[in-house]
Amino acid sequence: MILLWGLREDTPLAEVHDALERLGIPVGFVNQRMILQSEIRLSVEATTQGHVRIGDQSIDLGSVTAAYLRPYDSWRIGPVARAGQDSPECRHALSFDDTLWLWAELTPARVVNRASAMASNNSKPYQSVQIRSHGFEVPETLITTDPEAVREFWERHGDVVYKSVSGVRSIVSRLRSEDNGRLEDVAWCPTQFQQYIPGIDYRVHVVGDEVFCSKVESEADDYRYGSRQGATVSIERATLAEHWAERCRALAAAMDFFVAGIDLRLTPDGAWYCFEVNPSPAFTYFDRHDQCIAQAVARLLAAAPGMSEGLSQTD
Repeated sequence: MILLWGLREDTPLAEVHDALERLGIPVGFVNQRMILQSEIRLSVEATTQGHVRIGDQSIDLGSVTAAYLRPYDSWRIGPVARAGQDSPECRHALSFDDTLWLWAELTPARVVNRASAMASNNSKPYQSVQIRSHGFEVPETLITTDPEAVREFWERHGDVVYKSVSGVRSIVSRLRSEDNGRLEDVAWCPTQFQQYIPGIDYRVHVVGDEVFCSKVESEADDYRYGSRQGATVSIERATLAEHWAERCRALAAAMDFFVAGIDLRLTPDGAWYCFEVNPSPAFTYFDRHDQCIAQAVARLLAAAPGMSEGLSQTD
């Protein structure tokens, strides 16, 4: 059985679910909307065993051969959020989430991706060290709470962007003259500044050994939010040279990611820069542009060791 965890309306999860059903693969869906109708029991001895009950559905965790995890914080969802953080409902949600994440760390099943692996995304500077070690260029970076250090860095590079240091999603923006007065605010919040790298963006999705490359052209500072800046975004399927594709595979594998979204930029002089590696990419944005990433994730889950045995027993 394949276990999926998250919200039914989350499009990557929903499309992987549909792809698994088309393959005829048994799926257990842990729907976070039903957290208050859910129970989990876990036993950690010589082997890790347990059960999850979601409404009238029961999932034997010992029968799970692979899992695709895209949960939100359950305490932020629906009736749990309305009950408040000191409520029994919230304590139940937190306990359920912690226990299922614990199972995901201990199970021999193929987990896409484990929390311990995804933790590297919480520190972009740490991740940059890993990226550089695999042959990609990374922009010169300053992390500081000193406004004068920012101004010196800005003057030296001429064109600078700023973004979150952590894994919290942020909008990448360029520093502009009107931002000068706001630089004093960094005294209260460590901020990451990077030299601006000109060129064309490429988004690479690694799914096991498969590599999917999309070329992205836009005048926006952050093409994900191009419409907010009134900028157009052009996305098309592209081919990545095999030696660069292999570096992307190696980078994802080194981070223990079965699935990863890698942000690259090719400069006019032919240098490949890597900005970050996303351990839980929302790939459906790129699937709309002649990619088949959801199907690849489904194939990866279905190919996990033990899956064929489970299917033969079911049949």
